[in-house]
Amino acid sequence: MRLVVAGAGYAGTLAANRLAKKVPEAEITVINPRPDFIERVRLHQQIARTGKVAAPLTDMLREGITTRLAAVTKIGDGSVVLDAGELAGFDHLVLAVGSTVSPLPGTVPVGTWEGAQRARARLSNLPAGSTVSVIGTGPTGIETAAEIADARPDLHVRLVGSRLAASFSEGARRRVRAGLERLKVSVLEDTVTEVLACAEEPGGDRVRLRSAPDRPLSSDLTLWAVLGTIPDLAQRSGLAVDERGRALVDPYLRSVSDARIFVVGDCAAVPGSRAACQTAGPQGAHAADTLARLIRGREPRPYSMGYFGTGLTLGRHDGVIQLSRRDDSARRQYLAGRPAIALKEAATLGAKYGSRTATITWLSGAK
Repeated sequence: MRLVVAGAGYAGTLAANRLAKKVPEAEITVINPRPDFIERVRLHQQIARTGKVAAPLTDMLREGITTRLAAVTKIGDGSVVLDAGELAGFDHLVLAVGSTVSPLPGTVPVGTWEGAQRARARLSNLPAGSTVSVIGTGPTGIETAAEIADARPDLHVRLVGSRLAASFSEGARRRVRAGLERLKVSVLEDTVTEVLACAEEPGGDRVRLRSAPDRPLSSDLTLWAVLGTIPDLAQRSGLAVDERGRALVDPYLRSVSDARIFVVGDCAAVPGSRAACQTAGPQGAHAADTLARLIRGREPRPYSMGYFGTGLTLGRHDGVIQLSRRDDSARRQYLAGRPAIALKEAATLGAKYGSRTATITWLSGAK
């Protein structure tokens, strides 16, 4: 039995480890373009040099799992094509290639390992008094701007985008804004429309942005913190996808085009789900459990998962946790300050631990 997992993020790593426990006789191969597991939710710490986010896959995957360093370029009938032209055959595939970013010209994306490394190097070379602009007012942008402002108080940090923390309750949004103000992060809640100019300089591009027709913004380093672009692998391979390019799945997380393929994480069109490690872990676990049941000749169970909230850090000493209903709608209640920091850190550590050990629990979905 040949089981292939494409992608070694939270969902893929957990799925591979859980399959190794539940189907020990299977030949399991994880295909990933880099040799490390990246804690994507900590990339803002990588940029600001406040934390370590990479761990060798050899430390994350169970003994007996084979790792191939490559990118999957196409999924065929029972095989995947790798970027070097090689083929890897499978009886079942777990597709967990996640999401990526499509940054504006002249900006540095913060949602990928490569982008975070570039941003880290650029930030280190900025002299005092320089201006850093972070585009994107969701959790990724907020955490990135706050982390940089906390680590580099000698810089002018600006957060630009649409509505700040739009999925949070009004009370939680006010608390996020207050935390940013304490760090002296300026917030401009106008949608960025274009890059007006991009001048090449020795340390990197200097950018002039426009967030409104009458408001040009000059920036020494501009970071792109808008996530959600889906790789076109599923569509390019002929799998049915939604309007965003996410693979359509049945109630068991199998591709509606090929029942041998399970799709999990950001690249899966699961109704009611959002991109988060809180989502990826349960999906990876459920796909592994369902595949193990099918291999043993047992009936699969439909996937169900409920949310408990959304957390973000505001530097190393502050944070906000927006509590939610299981359908991910915001409650009025939220946590802030040190309790929020402690809970967010526990959740982040738990996500990595779950991926490494394949041990995870989660709430069932809303009734």
